[in-house]
Amino acid sequence: MTSPGLLRARLATFAFFALNGFVLGLWVVNIPEVRDRTGTSTEVLGYLILLFGAAALVGMQVAGRMIDRLGAGRVTVGACVALSLLVIGPGAATSTLGLGVALVALGVANGFVDVAQNSHASQVEQGYGRPVMSAFHAFFSLGGLLASVVGGATIAQGVDIRWTLGACGAVGVVVALSVRPLVLARVAPEHHDAPSETGAGWSPRVVLIAALAFALFLSEGVAYDWSTVHLHDSLGADKSTAAWAFGAFSTTMTITRLLADRVVARIGSAAYVQVAALVGAAALTGAALAPEPWIAIVAWGVFGVGLAGCIPQFFSAAGRIDPRNAGLYMARVTSAGYLGLLAGPAVIGILTRWVPLTTAFVVPIAGCVLAGLLARRALAPEVSR
Repeated sequence: MTSPGLLRARLATFAFFALNGFVLGLWVVNIPEVRDRTGTSTEVLGYLILLFGAAALVGMQVAGRMIDRLGAGRVTVGACVALSLLVIGPGAATSTLGLGVALVALGVANGFVDVAQNSHASQVEQGYGRPVMSAFHAFFSLGGLLASVVGGATIAQGVDIRWTLGACGAVGVVVALSVRPLVLARVAPEHHDAPSETGAGWSPRVVLIAALAFALFLSEGVAYDWSTVHLHDSLGADKSTAAWAFGAFSTTMTITRLLADRVVARIGSAAYVQVAALVGAAALTGAALAPEPWIAIVAWGVFGVGLAGCIPQFFSAAGRIDPRNAGLYMARVTSAGYLGLLAGPAVIGILTRWVPLTTAFVVPIAGCVLAGLLARRALAPEVSR
């Protein structure tokens, strides 16, 4: 029977993921307004967003070590408070330089949150003794969906962005501090006389888990940035119809993540990824070969089904490699995935200089195939109870 403390920690983790998705989503929907307020060109804005990503990677590395010292719960609460306060920065910026500074600070905080919340989620999952990770990631998506609704409504009403992001920050601080008593305390790992299997280094298994996380996040990034372009440019769909490709992908991702834990509990994470990643590869192949927009929309939706539950399994695996360095390993796997998310859209864009967009999709398709074929080698040692 699940203890009340563990149940409360699970609820707190849901709150962390939803808050992270909401804060980032509200920043994203207001990007055009921030660009206009600061007089930043679209090209420079692109560089600043890359700077945001680089700052997040730095935050991830620092967070991993702090988690192992202070505990995932404490670091997550502090990081969520910082993220909530720092999201106000881009809205208050009045120059390109000010926006750059604000995005660096926001990126570092987001890197902390990303690693810390996944580490706490892994700790909760190990306490449950069954898969619960995918549902946490679904709440991140739900937070982003709520942000799109709230952000769209405030923009339509002409609310000043500073008020919008300020209110978002205030809500975030209240939520983070409210769930602080619910988080799991840091549990000192048991003493081992013998050295760990992996130490704190990059063992072959750690490298493989990180590499497959990179490949799957790359595929997810391609869906975010190129699904609508694919329908519009390759299949001649109008812009409103093309938007359904990403809508289908996002919807199936969220729904599948709410259900995936039950499937993983039955067949194991390795078997799940082995099948689901190959479904994703087949779906993206179907999208690339689709002769009609509606077929491509369905294929992008199935692609979301395939990818949705895969990535959380690699976070779970990272948290179980070595309890003494759980934060460090989570930071490594999270960083690898984040690099893939940033690299995916760029790689496809570069390839389209020489080949059609649909041909460039071979890269994420190959990544999904590799994840499916190598899933047992990467995850099988982690699923034994």
